[in-house]
Amino acid sequence: MDWKKRRELIEVKDLLAQTAVGKRPADMVIQNGRLVNVYTKEILEGMDIAITEGRIAFIGNADHTIGSDTKVIEAEGRFLVPGLLDGHMHVESTMLSVTEFSKAALVKGTTGIFMDPHEIANVFGMEGVKLMHDEGGKLPLKVFTTIPSCVPATFDLEDAGASLGVEDIKEGLMWERAAGLGEVMNFPGVVYGDSLMSGEISATLAAGKTVTGHFPSTDERMLQAYMAAGVTSDHETVAKEDGLAKLRAGMHLMIREGSAWQDVKEVIKVVTEDGVNTENISLVTDDVYPQTLVEKGHLNHVVRRAIEEGVDSVEAISMATISPARYFHMEKDIGSLAPGKCADVLIMDDLKEMVPSTVICDGEVVVENGAISIDFPHFDYPAHIKDSVKLKGKLSSEDFLMKSRYQKEMTGVNVIKAVENSARTVKMEAELPVRDGIIMPDLKQDIIRIACIERHKGSGEISNAFVHGFQLKKGAVASTVAHDSHNLIVMGTTEEDMAFAANSIADIGGGMIVVEDGKIIGKIPMPIAGLMSDKPLEQVVEEVRGLEEAWKHLGCPLHAPFMTFSLIALPVIPEIRITNKGLADVNDFSLIDVEK
Repeated sequence: MDWKKRRELIEVKDLLAQTAVGKRPADMVIQNGRLVNVYTKEILEGMDIAITEGRIAFIGNADHTIGSDTKVIEAEGRFLVPGLLDGHMHVESTMLSVTEFSKAALVKGTTGIFMDPHEIANVFGMEGVKLMHDEGGKLPLKVFTTIPSCVPATFDLEDAGASLGVEDIKEGLMWERAAGLGEVMNFPGVVYGDSLMSGEISATLAAGKTVTGHFPSTDERMLQAYMAAGVTSDHETVAKEDGLAKLRAGMHLMIREGSAWQDVKEVIKVVTEDGVNTENISLVTDDVYPQTLVEKGHLNHVVRRAIEEGVDSVEAISMATISPARYFHMEKDIGSLAPGKCADVLIMDDLKEMVPSTVICDGEVVVENGAISIDFPHFDYPAHIKDSVKLKGKLSSEDFLMKSRYQKEMTGVNVIKAVENSARTVKMEAELPVRDGIIMPDLKQDIIRIACIERHKGSGEISNAFVHGFQLKKGAVASTVAHDSHNLIVMGTTEEDMAFAANSIADIGGGMIVVEDGKIIGKIPMPIAGLMSDKPLEQVVEEVRGLEEAWKHLGCPLHAPFMTFSLIALPVIPEIRITNKGLADVNDFSLIDVEK
């Protein structure tokens, strides 16, 4: 049943009313549960839920709604929880298609997401966004789309495969299930009146929809100017003090717990230490990869983390249900268990564990005994979407050598320092040896080569730099998942392996790859825009495991290193990044020299 049909269910309100008073039998009744009420923040004992036409008709003792054809589910004192809603995430980061992701998410209790498909937008523009949006419309998971706002993320620092303008945003906002504007990363552009940013925000507000944000700065004046311009949320907060400042200013605070960047421990202190009201706080995932989905969970894991940090369980659940529903002005339909709402219900034994045994979407059991119990439709992506890696020609080892401007044995360089479990990087300086006029890496300092290759138009443009923090001792790694423009990035200890890795990833149509001595030792093919696999969840999980082991084999001890690596080209989060145009100082939004 698509969302339009769900909305039309409002027209059957008389049927819901008839069920509530006992004149019409319910289609389904869940009996004898402990209902989590996110309005009053209490747990109500011995409650039934009567469901008609996919919506809740009655809560309480529902014996009077049971007829001969009513499906009765005995909760046996287990908790009845509203379906979880992820207020900000990128499906592409899961490496899965929307369909395969939805299977993993539903099993974990997520019944709705607000996805920002700006990854595929940077490769295929509105065509890519619409394909993912349409795929989501065929699923039991409620897939809402925020239309990507910053494609490309920057115009001067990198080249993407596509760009979106105000007219594109207006078009997308008209789609059924379009929830608003995707994270507005160009906050300086917003503050200083960039016409594109201003036009996109104005179009979103005119459509009566939500403008979501991305604000890693700590500048109070910039924050308030950003909000005054119409942006109303942020998910990039990493410190409690910044979270508190945003809440005090009236911003909707999204607290993130993804696979590589984990902010709950610090930012949730606004609740556990400062005791702020949680109605303007949502829990989100932002970016998760398959291993996390399978081993830890999806949004239920974020809720569990909040509970582990001392948040009351019902309070934590409310931040993943009614809070995002209200933020996107959808509380009339989703986010709670109440009469008239969509019947999205989780049945679970323990609120601290947050693992549902049964998941019901729009009155249909989609997960039973912790496993998917329905068939999912197949969705085909066009052939050209699976042919997105365009290189000018085969790369050679010489492409990754950087000449020094000086005639000396050592030279000073700017280096990208990667930070484990963080979306941020640090700008550091180092002295590197020069041999035959070429600046050399230094494994003793953990400084190795990194390069970014334009892969959308086959221009042949390559930039080279140096990176610290991954601790590779041999081999090379490459990826076409390189937020946000998703050019081809490659990093390694030898230029020969770097060339082999880059050429190999082009041959498989994109994805992630690890090589050693001219041999592939781990890979995840991602032919859908070079961002997503077309394989089932279970196969992708095994490929991820193999990739992780391959990274470890090269010497990298980091948690989720490929996630950290995928952000090394993101020039909208401080401090320093590599793009196809060169080394970018994000604090100044300018390109800088590698060699000092």
